[in-house]
Amino acid sequence: MPTPFESAQLNLTLFDLRREPVLRAARAWFLAEFNPETFEELVALAGGEHNASFRMVLGYWDMAASLVVDGAICAAAFLAAHGEIFAAFSKVHPFLAELRDATGEGEFCRHIEAVVLSAPDAEAILARRRAASLSAARARVTRSEP
Repeated sequence: MPTPFESAQLNLTLFDLRREPVLRAARAWFLAEFNPETFEELVALAGGEHNASFRMVLGYWDMAASLVVDGAICAAAFLAAHGEIFAAFSKVHPFLAELRDATGEGEFCRHIEAVVLSAPDAEAILARRRAASLSAARARVTRSEP
């Protein structure tokens, strides 16, 4: 088990990694533009020109969550510092079983899933984050229409 200092250091390192320009751009797309409402939309969005961003964001969060699952980072400290993981996971959570079946990757996002769903009221948080993302996306479309 890590000391509180070691856990804090890893949390800070994860936060710093989020500033890397390519990951930052991928996260910006994922959080603002990736808003599938059906599995078919998810496949179209994730399989197109933004496939690398899709994989990068979920790969980053799954790697970060694996540090919690494996005991390298205190779960409470991680969740306090990285609330964005809920917003990211809320976008694939409704389609996770279909995605795993379609890709044959039964372990896809398993660390994210374990960490996020271990939080108190996880389902309610995911529902709020998903609704907020979809609402913001619809508002952006409405503002951009003539």
